[in-house]
Amino acid sequence: MIALIDGTAVHVGAADVVVRASGVGYRVLATPDTLSRIRTGTEIELHTTMIVREDSMTLYGFLSTGERDTFEMLQRVQGVGPRLALALLAVHSPAQLASAVAGEDVKAFTKVPGVGPKVAARLLLELTGKLVTTGASEESSGPALDARGEVEGALVSLGWPAKTAADAVAGVAPDPIGPDEVSATLKEALRSLGVNRG
Repeated sequence: MIALIDGTAVHVGAADVVVRASGVGYRVLATPDTLSRIRTGTEIELHTTMIVREDSMTLYGFLSTGERDTFEMLQRVQGVGPRLALALLAVHSPAQLASAVAGEDVKAFTKVPGVGPKVAARLLLELTGKLVTTGASEESSGPALDARGEVEGALVSLGWPAKTAADAVAGVAPDPIGPDEVSATLKEALRSLGVNRG
């Protein structure tokens, strides 16, 4: 069982990332939030779980052990497979899911595509007292976290082409940045593009 992958992100897609580790490229499915934090060419570490079927072996990756543990716990509920568990984590963090269970918030679950009232009721019933959020704070730490995508997105929304935005951000922030550095990095990128703001 592959529980951890540490390597270089060689491709980041809409639903997966390819990580090269020891000369092997591993395709890992992940949530949109996780993928948005990964930049091609950077070193990343993903906590993984492998789902083995008769005709496939699929890896799912997470930035924290808390996310991975929640992913595995969700699948213990009848009617919840890996794709639906990933969809739940794409909409809610482990802490939000635990809060929804504790508050018996059916609507929080039915907001997730593919989760109807019956599945939501089973989630509430079977997960009560079982969701553990320990390790969820790891989502905001570690080498895989990179908020440069947010800066690039802000520049694109201001009218710059995606490549220009990416080049500008790479010029002022060659290394990964955290969420608290987004504002400062955006200002530096704007200055590099000839815009004087604040």
